[in-house]
Amino acid sequence: MRLIEKVWFFRHPAKYLLVPLLLPLTLVFALVSGLRRWVYRLGVKKTGHLDKPVIVVGNIGIGGNGKTPVVIFLVKLCRSLGLNPGVISRGYGGQAEAYPYLLDEHSTPEVAGDEPVLIYQRCLAPVAVGADRIASGQLLLAQGCDIIIADDGLQHYRLPRQLELIVVDGKRRFGNGLLLPAGPLREGKWRLKQADGIIYNGVTEDNLGQEKAHGTADNISMLLAASSVCHLKTGAQLPIAEFLQKYPQVNAMAGIGDPGRFFTTLTTLGFSLNQAQGFNDHHHFSAGEFASFADHLPLLMTEKDAVKCRAFAKENMWFVPVSAIIPGQQQDMLKEKINKIAKIAAG
Repeated sequence: MRLIEKVWFFRHPAKYLLVPLLLPLTLVFALVSGLRRWVYRLGVKKTGHLDKPVIVVGNIGIGGNGKTPVVIFLVKLCRSLGLNPGVISRGYGGQAEAYPYLLDEHSTPEVAGDEPVLIYQRCLAPVAVGADRIASGQLLLAQGCDIIIADDGLQHYRLPRQLELIVVDGKRRFGNGLLLPAGPLREGKWRLKQADGIIYNGVTEDNLGQEKAHGTADNISMLLAASSVCHLKTGAQLPIAEFLQKYPQVNAMAGIGDPGRFFTTLTTLGFSLNQAQGFNDHHHFSAGEFASFADHLPLLMTEKDAVKCRAFAKENMWFVPVSAIIPGQQQDMLKEKINKIAKIAAG
């Protein structure tokens, strides 16, 4: 974990030096981001238009909150309502020759970014990436999509939206509560009041009542559940219980916003971690980086990391896919919200 993240989330003693040094930059960030919001609010800059409804899944802080599992969950939820969803994403880390770029079965993380490839492979839904999210949305409409889910984009105010869902890490929350770079927030906690729903990742339904209500936003509990382990080279799956019987001790790596969350998940499932190594979010892996892991032990990674490691996968590499679990009553509430915006768009 980077030192700055320890300062943001875990009150590392370095905060007494770093936070005062970074506060002037935080003030600049606050002024610039605030001015940007106001130019859209006053109409100086215009929000774009898309003929079909948009659901934005975002956060007010840095990554690692669980947006991608929420997007995958929403794709399936929309399909259950008879809709044909598509996903737009910035495609962080990708280098496509032209944008907007529509993913297909040959798309790689180097071209499209790791999260869009993961979403495409899990959902087989149209996924478009590019900095111009309006253009990406129009590309999806041309594919026959009748509802668009934006993976991130909460602060992309040019993008119209009919439903805003903010994902909050139930463990790390908002850190020290400061804006970047002195803190981890892109926008202040006041932004929660403007959302339609706040999804608390890692908070059970029983504990949801302890969460503070923010404006008219509905509080939603979510857990990430894993039921199997998948072999990176062959795609073979084993139930976790069966895998545990064969391999109680494993190595682990993760290049996500909060690697510790993945390692905690593994130990909670019953694995004994011989070695665990975290990398920065969206890290581009190379085969040489795995030399320190013993070949006689399975190496477990996240599904997001797996899409970047298939080209040099070894026999001991496995990944653990997770799915968002949202209680039935709260699913019904989301269905009601989605149906409402879909009917309005249909006229």
